[in-house]
Amino acid sequence: MTSEEYFYAIALRECSQIGDIHFHKLVRTFGSAQEAWKRAKKEYKKLEGIGQRTVSDIGNKSHLEFAEEELNFCEKNNIQIRLKHLKEIPSLLNECNDTPAILYQKGNIEDAQPKISIVGTRNMTAYGKQFIENFFEATRSSKYTSISGLALGVDKEVHEQSICHQKPTVAVLAHGFQYLYPAKNRKLSEKILQEGGALITEFSSSRKPDRENFIQRNRIVAGISPATIVVETGFGGGSVSTAAFANDYNRDVFALPGKITDSSSQGCNQLIFHNKATAISTIKDLIELLGLNDPKEKMEELFPYSETKLQLSDNQNLIYQSIQSYPQICLDDLSMRIDLPTHKILPIILELELLGKVKSFSGRQFIAI
Repeated sequence: MTSEEYFYAIALRECSQIGDIHFHKLVRTFGSAQEAWKRAKKEYKKLEGIGQRTVSDIGNKSHLEFAEEELNFCEKNNIQIRLKHLKEIPSLLNECNDTPAILYQKGNIEDAQPKISIVGTRNMTAYGKQFIENFFEATRSSKYTSISGLALGVDKEVHEQSICHQKPTVAVLAHGFQYLYPAKNRKLSEKILQEGGALITEFSSSRKPDRENFIQRNRIVAGISPATIVVETGFGGGSVSTAAFANDYNRDVFALPGKITDSSSQGCNQLIFHNKATAISTIKDLIELLGLNDPKEKMEELFPYSETKLQLSDNQNLIYQSIQSYPQICLDDLSMRIDLPTHKILPIILELELLGKVKSFSGRQFIAI
């Protein structure tokens, strides 16, 4: 904790023009945060794409004072400081090109244990709550760590169900450790730590929960796990940004579809429609796609259907048969093959996904199930 590298890393990251990407470039060029602090201002020409203005704030004594205060605060409050360039942050998160240079952590994260990010709206409905309860009940025998954002609604339910089912859970904060937002979740945050989970943030201790921090926080939620589940979200909800980050990081994204008239499901439906997420048809299928153990007890499915009774419409059957004949066919090729425009095909594919007949992949490719 008292290592000079942590001290200079905090000071360097505090510089006005140094974001995470510039920080990584400085450390790669000079070998350490300490060397970057000492040499970057004079030797900035060694840095590709970084000019004099970017390094002008390096060397500012006020940043060293800030770093000293931050180290003292972390030591007094049992906060661990994790540096990306020392490979101290979770391995999957470390792969992202815009990974936080510094991560502040309370509690424990078992890096080897599988992780699943589960996010959604603050205005959770009974439908979303039931799905979360059913998912944790069905995976009670599986070992994984849940990740969410400690917000009200879906996030809170995810953390509480994790604790109820004795699974470690990690809350990603949008502020520093001097604050806890929302205040209603203070007891929950303490319970997370007591039950072997963790609170993490990229923000220094004095950073307030400003609006812009929440979108920034979402990239950590997406990057730390191989898969993100979006339970409920409206158009333009924060969880849509989490799904976008997950797609950018090549992670799997799953969304719970709902009625098109329900505002809390419209964001999920849009993600599925635009092939930004795979539709969740049954919890059993979701568990298999996540690579978790099959549930030991039989449970009622969210979207049950009978193969014997299921009858496809003419267009559904045409598209299904074409995808079955040409596995992983892309949308444009499918459109040419059956002579239907893509805008008419996509809604039918969504219907087939909801029926559990088709699965979509990135690049608008499809297979029959």
